[in-house]
Amino acid sequence: MSEQLITTERRGHVFLIGLNRPDKRNAFTLEMLRQLALAVGELEADDELWAGVLFAHGDHFTAGLDLADVGAEIQANGSLSVPEGGRQPWRLDGEPYTTPLVTAVQGWCITLGIELLLASDIRVAAADTRFTQLEVQRGIYPFGGATIRMPREAGWGNAMRWLLTGDQFDAQEAYRLGLVQEVVEPGRQVERAIELAERIATVAAPLGVRATLASASAAIPYAEREAANRLQPDVLPLMRSEDGAEGLTSFLERRAARFTGR
Repeated sequence: MSEQLITTERRGHVFLIGLNRPDKRNAFTLEMLRQLALAVGELEADDELWAGVLFAHGDHFTAGLDLADVGAEIQANGSLSVPEGGRQPWRLDGEPYTTPLVTAVQGWCITLGIELLLASDIRVAAADTRFTQLEVQRGIYPFGGATIRMPREAGWGNAMRWLLTGDQFDAQEAYRLGLVQEVVEPGRQVERAIELAERIATVAAPLGVRATLASASAAIPYAEREAANRLQPDVLPLMRSEDGAEGLTSFLERRAARFTGR
């Protein structure tokens, strides 16, 4: 049996999905991504689930992709596959997502963590959360939706300030940018996310909620969907470049990268 890297729990009409690799700061392996996709698929497929909560066990939301495990797959295929019965966790597969998702973050929220946050509908951060979209420091670029969604949420200049440098920012800056809707004291983020999900599942009609999400999603420009289709294919030449190899090697060797532009 596979290790339970993603936990799930039903609380009435609310579905809790937990990242469960706390000893590695919830860094995503291929198996962890597979289990998350299956959990998201379950949330979307079950008509009795009216809202979801994505959270993390331990001190950190996620340190992003575990490149030691995932890097070779991206270099070979330029994409991360979704198992049968699963749905793409960062909601970029072009199909409608009908169940609202509330995400709670704390500690480190790095790369894919920000992209999972941006893919959800309501976002709550603990006041101690630290964010960074640091792919450019690894010789690649964000291919889970940040290049599309962060400019939409935060505005062009605000997004480029963080996407082009890979610098760290805090929860108050995330709130200013609109990446999160609430900042709460550390330790209360999951509780608050569950409160919001239960509010949706208690006072709102499920069909009305789904129609609202469908209408809001329909307002997303067609060009944005086309850009989403290019995210994973376009990372392949970057991963196979000299700088991409250097970025992965420097990460594994825990040193600063030395890029050459090739």
